[in-house]
Amino acid sequence: MVERESQHMDHIFQALSDGTRRRMLRELAQGERSVGELSAPFSMTLAAASKHIRVLEQAGLVRREVRWRTHVCHLEAAPLKQALDELSYYESFWTERLDTLHRLLREEDAQASSRSATDPTSEGGKA
Repeated sequence: MVERESQHMDHIFQALSDGTRRRMLRELAQGERSVGELSAPFSMTLAAASKHIRVLEQAGLVRREVRWRTHVCHLEAAPLKQALDELSYYESFWTERLDTLHRLLREEDAQASSRSATDPTSEGGKA
């Protein structure tokens, strides 16, 4: 079960690793688009766009439906939430470390200020 979830997350991040696919997802966030509409900004063939869309479908980020001869794509946002949840662990990791760095820099600044206020030969004490 864990391996299956890990593979699914790998598919999501693989899909998100490409700028073309991220831009396609942004377009789909505005509403459904045909494959032709998704491919237009990239000057790519419908076959190339379809390959990108297949990667997004594998990740569960896009649902494609066929209307007559037109393939229409819809954004499926739930996997984006899963990716965000996965990344939130690292956000807390970095936030904690940056908070520690910020505290240490403030302490160092306060110590430097108190040294210069009490030392008449320091830069702050020169007239």
